[in-house]
Amino acid sequence: MLADSHCHLNYKGMAEQQPEILSRARAAGVTAMLNISTREREWDEVIATAEREPDVWASIGVHPHEADQHPDVDTVALVARAAHPRVVGIGESGLDYYYDHSDRTRQQASFRIHIAAARETGLPIIVHTRDAEEDTLAILADEMGKGAFPAVIHCFTASGAFADRALELGCYISISGIVTFKNAKDLQDTAARLPLERLLIETDAPFLAPVPHRGKSGEPAFVADTARFLSTLRDEDYQYLTAHTSDNFFKLFSKARA
Repeated sequence: MLADSHCHLNYKGMAEQQPEILSRARAAGVTAMLNISTREREWDEVIATAEREPDVWASIGVHPHEADQHPDVDTVALVARAAHPRVVGIGESGLDYYYDHSDRTRQQASFRIHIAAARETGLPIIVHTRDAEEDTLAILADEMGKGAFPAVIHCFTASGAFADRALELGCYISISGIVTFKNAKDLQDTAARLPLERLLIETDAPFLAPVPHRGKSGEPAFVADTARFLSTLRDEDYQYLTAHTSDNFFKLFSKARA
């Protein structure tokens, strides 16, 4: 049992080969995939894929890169679309100060809008954070003070200290193929000690293909390679690790289990 907690099946290059990509994922043992939206115009297609494929679910949200372009996407709009039975998460949303494609103040406002939707619906917010550890944690902590909500830090690459604080706030942490890269020693050190009950695995396909697929377009089947690397890194049996991370997926994204 494998769950890819974060992929983009409707991105260009993926959508055209979707049947083949899904077939390879299933052959690799992937039994659940969360298809992530990053802008409003993707929502219909992302949901349609989840309607068509019984092992694929959808998220609704606006990536921080797109925050400037979506001033009208508010909590009401997110909650309304999240009512669809195949939508199980909110996001991805968060802060990206590495590229700064959107104004930071606007990113922060959008992040809070998504958190409010997660709180109202009970669906997890899928958090993107890059070069924004302090502000991400400050917003998560402040919003948790207004009322708890489920959350996952997707494609985790932050510091060990960030991981510790995110865990204290109740977040799950999702590890991508980056952990297999030779220059990812700090991430490997953190991934090795994360509590198994809060661990998810993802591909972020079509990005970040793990070793031995580096240089290729990522796809959900490759979550198995990341899982094998993690099982060795953590000195855990592969089947034990994958069973627990799959169970974690359905615990966090409980609407998918229903």
